[in-house]
Amino acid sequence: STMTSPLPRYGIQLPIQAQSALFAQAWEADATPDHLATIARAADDAGFAYVGVCDHVAIPERLADTMHTTWYDQIATLGWLAAVTTRTRLLSHVHIAAYRHPAQSAHAFATLDHLSGGRVIIGVGAGHVAEEFALLGVEFERRGAVLDEHVAMLKRYLEDEFVDGMGAGPRPVQDPRPPIWIGGSSPAAIRRAALTGDGWLPQGPPPGGMRATIATIHQLRSRHGLDGTFTIGALTPFLRLGATTGADPDGTIAGSPDRLAEMLIKLAGIGVTDIQVRFAASSVADHVDQLHRFGTEVAPLIG
Repeated sequence: STMTSPLPRYGIQLPIQAQSALFAQAWEADATPDHLATIARAADDAGFAYVGVCDHVAIPERLADTMHTTWYDQIATLGWLAAVTTRTRLLSHVHIAAYRHPAQSAHAFATLDHLSGGRVIIGVGAGHVAEEFALLGVEFERRGAVLDEHVAMLKRYLEDEFVDGMGAGPRPVQDPRPPIWIGGSSPAAIRRAALTGDGWLPQGPPPGGMRATIATIHQLRSRHGLDGTFTIGALTPFLRLGATTGADPDGTIAGSPDRLAEMLIKLAGIGVTDIQVRFAASSVADHVDQLHRFGTEVAPLIG
């Protein structure tokens, strides 16, 4: 008999909360908190496994044209989203570990897990904006080492009430702690994810290609005696159910539910377990419509 892969879960990084010119669509510039809530609720209703929120503290002027300066605070936004959703998990995509002491990050995520009834997924990454590190007094050159230290300490703070004589509540609902997914597509990020994470979130295509990278992760884990479930993420291009419009971002894949489902099933076939989709949309209403159509027309074909 042929081996069948478990079919993938699907999640989304929310629009509006990060408005980089590299991926934001025109309607997001004037969107309101109510619009953000509406889209998060639509994702929740449509069975999305998670909603994701980014992390930047401040953007240098030299990058403001491309990155823009609107990046909602991650923890504040996830806390607010916890109250307007019921089932969807709350993903930090990604939490730039070096910007806070691990006790501070752990306390924020434990509180969020407590408030949301155990719905947190902690995505962490190294960061890439040198001026932001300088602003926060963190060495940019050491960001990989700092991330390794942070992940090790984050686990301790989340798993144990007292660390080095200091205790913090509320405790997370998830036992022993919320999962930690490690973001990035460099060889160092992939190795770090395999050996210290509960999952991997690529940030763009890895140099060796997805299939080879997934094999490497499983080899590293088995060589180090790491078993248990491990999440393999993937990011899709912009998708649109139906005919493409002239305003859709470059590279948008438009088409029938069957066409989109086929692409997602192919990813599952190479070992991806969680697919982050994103939608080409011309307005809040269009985005909500895409989410609902995905949940009712595509999800049944992949699940």
